[in-house]
Amino acid sequence: RKAKAFVSENCAALPDTLLESELFGHTRGAFTGAHKAKKGLLEQADGGTLFLDEIGDMSSEMQKKLLRVLQEGEFRAIGSEERVKVDVRIIAASHQKLEQLVKDGRFREDLYYRVNVLKVELPPLRERREDVPLLAEALLARAAREAGRPTPHLPREVVAALAAHEWPGNVRELENEMRRLVVLASDDVRLEHLSQTVIERRAPLLGSGGAARGDANGSIRDAVADLEKRSIEAALASCGGNKSRAAKVLGISRFALQRKLDKYGLAGGEDVASEEEVDTQA
Repeated sequence: RKAKAFVSENCAALPDTLLESELFGHTRGAFTGAHKAKKGLLEQADGGTLFLDEIGDMSSEMQKKLLRVLQEGEFRAIGSEERVKVDVRIIAASHQKLEQLVKDGRFREDLYYRVNVLKVELPPLRERREDVPLLAEALLARAAREAGRPTPHLPREVVAALAAHEWPGNVRELENEMRRLVVLASDDVRLEHLSQTVIERRAPLLGSGGAARGDANGSIRDAVADLEKRSIEAALASCGGNKSRAAKVLGISRFALQRKLDKYGLAGGEDVASEEEVDTQA
């Protein structure tokens, strides 16, 4: 389908009436303001791909209409009696767990199984801190290019501080942080240029003087790896070797922690159940 159209829509950005019009199109005079007929995104994407962002925020009524299209391969534009047949590949994304939305009754189970054919889960930045240096440098260069300014240099201690942050806003938050640095820094980025949330997060994980412990001449990747290993070791020590608790302290999943233990050759503790877990199991 690469030679065909690729169109997209953010399901969270529009109310039902506008989203229905965007997806299915409408005839002239179908509603107030419909001065001319308009093809919907489904028809525009015929033979190609329709990307539905934030599908988890789609209302139950719109979910029902989308399910009908996926089942029958046809739809009717608003105000029209004519059925339009389409062959469209659907790619959907959501920041929410659709499985949980199904359990909560907020997402149709039949639609979930229709769209959940090939699942690609993108882990948050806190679970892939080794990606932060490359992403930071790329986003900083792009922000500088857009601002028409030279790209400032990211010293090792700044990158280590960025890698220590949990980035609840993921790449968007990192991108905004890089835009901030382009405004504040000239030649070199300093720790004081970072936002307060990043500085506060780095404090317990860096050595005295604000620099990452280890060889001062080492690479940024080595600094991030060293920082990550020390963070994991500290979390395991504070949790008495309980990996589930340590993962919670680190803000990552139990599976992600085990991967990192294997990656760095660290000895993992035992999963001794907490009192709360014992009560739950009981």
